[in-house]
Amino acid sequence: MVTLVNNLAPKEQAANPGAASPAGYDAPVKLDTSVPPKPKPTMPIVSVNDVVIPETDILEEAQNHPAKNPGKALRAAAQALVVKQLLLQQANELGLQANPETDGDGRAETEEDALIRMVIDAEMTVPAATEDECLRYYDNNRHRFSSDDIYQARHILLVASPTDPEARQKAKAQAESLTELLIEEPGRFEKIAREMSACSSSQQGGNLGQITKGDTVPEFEASLETLREGELSAEPVETPFGFHIIALDRKIAGECLPFDHVNERISTWLQAASWSRAVAQYVSILAGEAKIVGVDLTPSDGPLVQ
Repeated sequence: MVTLVNNLAPKEQAANPGAASPAGYDAPVKLDTSVPPKPKPTMPIVSVNDVVIPETDILEEAQNHPAKNPGKALRAAAQALVVKQLLLQQANELGLQANPETDGDGRAETEEDALIRMVIDAEMTVPAATEDECLRYYDNNRHRFSSDDIYQARHILLVASPTDPEARQKAKAQAESLTELLIEEPGRFEKIAREMSACSSSQQGGNLGQITKGDTVPEFEASLETLREGELSAEPVETPFGFHIIALDRKIAGECLPFDHVNERISTWLQAASWSRAVAQYVSILAGEAKIVGVDLTPSDGPLVQ
């Protein structure tokens, strides 16, 4: 506490009768200059074997863990940093010295990333998948190894912004009217597309050529999948662009790729999955032997290795 003494002159005392005191002397005025208490931390202390992970590091790491709410992002960030600290401490236990590598783009690892890689390389060996294992995976997941269906389609687009309800309703009514007309007179499709479609394909009578999955918006794709060759959509298809009248001229079904074409890819996938499981198990062992405060590394909380 700091005490300030103020001597008032007689004239000043007259102007301040309430402050009068014997012989014109004011009582000392005391001002509170104590330091305010520090704000409480955002989250509890997180540590691994008594090594505290700073709250600032967790807040920064949370940017790499998108979540529906900040609490989940912070929890995921804390878990990731605890795993990192476990591996760095294990590197120290093994007496490893960082030897950063450089990727194909010339970017070098940080020393911590190098140590983590070296720990995993030193502690684990993951065998490559056998051909029998790859073939078994192929037989059970043939849908993963098929080429996409190919569609030859035409459409008429009546454009309307989603933020303009009046224009949207008008475009829908117009599309419904044209659909009824084209069901009765399909031969007029090209002429109407040239005159009324807002898509650049209007110059080709609405012809989109051959398209596959991902070439159009999901609503358009879903409609194509329901149509048979030579069929017109019974109702206009609504998308963010407006309303489409779709005609499917031809569909070429995708084909399953031969095993020989995907064997190497399957082997890589299976080995990567085996590696991930092995690393997660290894981290679980380290966590079980460590003193961890503030974070629970249980399987229900999510993956142990990011």
